[in-house]
Amino acid sequence: MRASERLKTVAPPVGAALLALVLLTGWTAVGGAGRARPVEAGPGWVLLPTAGASSATAAFFTIRNPGDVPDELTGAAWEFGGRITPKRHLHQGAAGRWEPVAALPVPGGGELRMTPEDADLVIADPPPLRAGQWVEFTLTFRHSPPLRLGAQVLPATERPR
Repeated sequence: MRASERLKTVAPPVGAALLALVLLTGWTAVGGAGRARPVEAGPGWVLLPTAGASSATAAFFTIRNPGDVPDELTGAAWEFGGRITPKRHLHQGAAGRWEPVAALPVPGGGELRMTPEDADLVIADPPPLRAGQWVEFTLTFRHSPPLRLGAQVLPATERPR
């Protein structure tokens, strides 16, 4: 087989392999291959405490993880200070119980959607709050930088749209 014929035979697969190598290198360079990307979230909401019913309330956020490396929500603070504890509802048959947790997982390529039925941030001894009021939170994560977010205070009869 002549050299020119050999080149015609070998060139397409070698060219395809080189193109794949260039594309994979670019994908890795922009964070598409196993690198953590910071989590993202929009505004959240805080449950308006019922007058005289409880000395605690809860905050809820939806946190998205655009990367493929899992992260964890490890804590939170808000403009009023005080203790905020992540908690999760543990389902046990038809019943269940709430349990404080050290962190709430934010899966790679997924989201943590806090709801009154699943997970939230318990706020002990909140100050008086008004329906419609906006309050500031800082959420902290195992791998991502802190997120500073607002949350609107809503009565139990409302949920964010």
